[in-house]
Amino acid sequence: MADAPRLPDPELPHDVPMTIWEHLRELRKRLIASLLGMVPGVALAWSLREELLDFLAAPYADAWKHLGYGKPTLHFSSPVDLFVTHLHIAIVVGLLFSSPWIAYQGWAFIAPGLYKREKAYAIPFALASALFFAGGAFFGYRFVFPAGFQFLLDVTPTAKSHLVEIVPTIMIDQYLSFATQMLLGFGIVFEVPVVVAFLAAAGLVNWKQLLKFGRYWILISSIVAAVLTPTPDMLSQLMMMGPLVLLYYAAVGVAYFIGPKPEPATEQPEAEASEVN
Repeated sequence: MADAPRLPDPELPHDVPMTIWEHLRELRKRLIASLLGMVPGVALAWSLREELLDFLAAPYADAWKHLGYGKPTLHFSSPVDLFVTHLHIAIVVGLLFSSPWIAYQGWAFIAPGLYKREKAYAIPFALASALFFAGGAFFGYRFVFPAGFQFLLDVTPTAKSHLVEIVPTIMIDQYLSFATQMLLGFGIVFEVPVVVAFLAAAGLVNWKQLLKFGRYWILISSIVAAVLTPTPDMLSQLMMMGPLVLLYYAAVGVAYFIGPKPEPATEQPEAEASEVN
């Protein structure tokens, strides 16, 4: 016997039942729209490829000069390496440029399953997602990269062994791959407060639950910082862990205002009633 069709939820005025194939078609539509939306951003980034290369190489160059190693250099071993590096930069920076549009497509995909009150948060959360993603990437570039590259270059200086001269040779493709992966990692991690606030706005968690989970979040933040930071020194890890903890508790404060209120405890009256019986 076939399952009865799901009736629309009266609390969702635009709720229309969709099959799994319709959901997949909608997902494909949003993915295609996201990719098309990246084209202008990638084209703009490609036109600025040399300036962007200087921008991304600046923390490495500053650390190299600070340690007194002379003029900083980046090498490539194949004629195609520099072209691939420029293309890599254009795609990553184009993703950053297009992040508001991509975030909107993501929220638009899940919006049909939300209540009217939750849909009102779609655009603010899309903008917040883009802002925190860019903010996380900037934080990594501005604060973590300089300290990280200085530490890494300082422990592997130009030196002489008993038999050979040891000289660091940094390949441009490997450096840019490392730098862009770190930028994307910081951007994604800084999405945590947006996700937490959205869960509260959707009524899935309340501020007391989030506050109670805070002790575990501190442990999670320390692990994430240890994995993502490019150096093993405590300073760089604390520079990553600190914002993660602060942003989480800021999201708890937001959840206090926009999330559901905790239900009053009812265990005590029930316990007293059992004692009377």
